Amino acid sequence: MKLRLDWWRLGLMVASVVMLSTVALADSDEPNPAVPLALAGAMFTVIMGFALVMYVYVSFALMTIANKTGTPNGWLAWIPIANIILMLMIAKKPIWWIILFFIPLVNIVMAILVWMGVAEARNKPNWWGILMIVPVVNLIVPGYLAWAD
Repeated sequence: MKLRLDWWRLGLMVASVVMLSTVALADSDEPNPAVPLALAGAMFTVIMGFALVMYVYVSFALMTIANKTGTPNGWLAWIPIANIILMLMIAKKPIWWIILFFIPLVNIVMAILVWMGVAEARNKPNWWGILMIVPVVNLIVPGYLAWAD
């Protein structure tokens, strides 16, 4: 199953919603206190939509990585917190490390170590795991580890 997303269509829909909500509320000459609220609602919708798309993308990538590495229970990629357990199983790290993911700042180091292990499990250089801390690049890394040969 291939997931195809036309980014320009998604952007056009979001821009239309934002424009229509602000034009409809700001049509009169008097100041309307609902305009900032509408903009905040539109921004919230865009951010939540982007978060949902990214969650689906990372879940597909993690499930594909689990299937390619022969890790059982690849469907755990779709369940929050359980997907961390799946990553630990793929990286062949102890399951108790999940506790370290709930400690602030330690979780960043642990995520890098686990993604380095996932990269090694896919026979890629482990520095791909370090790239997970680089903004925008971290959007590419799961897909590369999942679908690059």
